[in-house]
Amino acid sequence: MIKGLDIGIDNKDGHVDIPKLAAGGVDAAFFALYTSAELSPEAATSRALEMLASIYDALGKYGDRIALALTPDDVLANKANKLISILIGMENGAPVQKSMSLLRLFHRMGVRYMTLTHNGDNEIADAAMEGKRWGGLSPFGRDVVSEMNRLGIIVDVAHVSDGTFSDVLDCSKKPVLSTHSCCRALANHPRNMTDEMIRRMADKGGVIQINFYPYFLTTTVQASVEDVIRHIDHAVKVGGIEHVGIGTDFDGIEVTPVGLENVSKLPVVFDQLSEKGYSDDQIEKIASGNFLRVFREVTSQS
Repeated sequence: MIKGLDIGIDNKDGHVDIPKLAAGGVDAAFFALYTSAELSPEAATSRALEMLASIYDALGKYGDRIALALTPDDVLANKANKLISILIGMENGAPVQKSMSLLRLFHRMGVRYMTLTHNGDNEIADAAMEGKRWGGLSPFGRDVVSEMNRLGIIVDVAHVSDGTFSDVLDCSKKPVLSTHSCCRALANHPRNMTDEMIRRMADKGGVIQINFYPYFLTTTVQASVEDVIRHIDHAVKVGGIEHVGIGTDFDGIEVTPVGLENVSKLPVVFDQLSEKGYSDDQIEKIASGNFLRVFREVTSQS
């Protein structure tokens, strides 16, 4: 969610707003509380709360078109009521500082996934673009993963170092997501996942959600819909159809693939998957089913 953007109108700037979500047939979208690694922990907490307040303001202003979803059942109920579900994630665990109480508070306020790091190491773990502080998860980070499992917050390993990824897979008792990553075999970038990582995450029930950022798709500023399909197809072949999804990173990227300029264009991806031979059931799993399964498993108290 871009600061100051009115999501109720079709904005020239920005990739996601209510009209674009509706035009793209999108029933649910995560709005991420993103904080830069350059912020101090205290400033990150303040910024996350500011963004959270903006989301709740939008929910109040446009309650006839959108509604908060805290569970998979909320998503389905909102769809039945012709409302677009807004879910809340946190991109970078820095706002938690070193406080389990803050983690629990963010959960109470609606956060349902947390990306452990952004582009810099923090108190929780090492990041893919730095990776020098802990060698993976910090001791506090191991406790964070355990508490996220208990609370029902999805652990997101996008942005983490390879060492952190391995530690998380060892620690987590619930499936994890990589909410916006691509395949390193096709684009050799440290933010992408190796085939071994994709298989290991799939073996534990997790899902890789393919990012639309051209640099992660092709390692250049240029990419196309076909490049997105290549990464989806590769991830399916490596991890299986049950373990791949869509994680556009819209409004978190400055350039997009040609033909995928905003969320209203998303049906193009599913049309091309169909042309490639994917069945309606397989496309449904990639579009939402695989994520909803993980969401249900993580939020289950059993």
